[in-house]
Amino acid sequence: MKFNNKKVIIFDLDGTLIDSAPDLALAINHMLTRLGRETFSDSLIRSWVGNGAQVIVKRGLSGKVDVDDNIDPVLFEQALAIFLDFYAKNLCIDTVTYPHVRSTLKILKAQGYRLVIVTNKPFDFIEPILIGLQLEGLFELCLGGDSLPVRKPDPLPLLHVCEKLGVTVEQCVMVGDSKNDILAANAAKMQSIGLTYGYNYGEDIGEHQPDTVFSDFADILATFAVSNHYQLVD
Repeated sequence: MKFNNKKVIIFDLDGTLIDSAPDLALAINHMLTRLGRETFSDSLIRSWVGNGAQVIVKRGLSGKVDVDDNIDPVLFEQALAIFLDFYAKNLCIDTVTYPHVRSTLKILKAQGYRLVIVTNKPFDFIEPILIGLQLEGLFELCLGGDSLPVRKPDPLPLLHVCEKLGVTVEQCVMVGDSKNDILAANAAKMQSIGLTYGYNYGEDIGEHQPDTVFSDFADILATFAVSNHYQLVD
């Protein structure tokens, strides 16, 4: 399909632009070790990514996706502090951009699209990661999971972007790898693109009815008014 009359493209971060799971796993296992608890495999922790720092810490303490509602609040605050402190110092150890992300974003920006990040990751981590992965200067606006009172799948972050940039919902597209992204877009009545390679808890992203689904980030170029004379170098 083709998206017409679009001005703003909103991207999720983790699982969409970057594979941050290895460094998140490192931070979670550091936290668990400091607390004298059992650590977990990177592959299991990968399945916990996508709902922000507080949720992944609760999953680490619970050892599963469905968090234990009876976690001691003092323990949780201690664990969260350990996790955030360690992760802040180790944001780009093994984190990488997915294939074709950097080139595709540069092409879209050069074609005049306004690029935005809306992530559930804490805001303070966004800029250091963008700098570390050479993605700085591409995004007009970034929202973290703590930038507003609610986060995805609530539609408010997407509606806030529209208000902040002076555009309509119809002029925007949400691009993400998780149901949180697509559910937020659906609730905002915004069109969306689902990506199959990220963190969606083993679910088919198509089940949440994005307007189109791709398995390669560069494929989104075909849906926008982009010249065919471009070169993907990453």
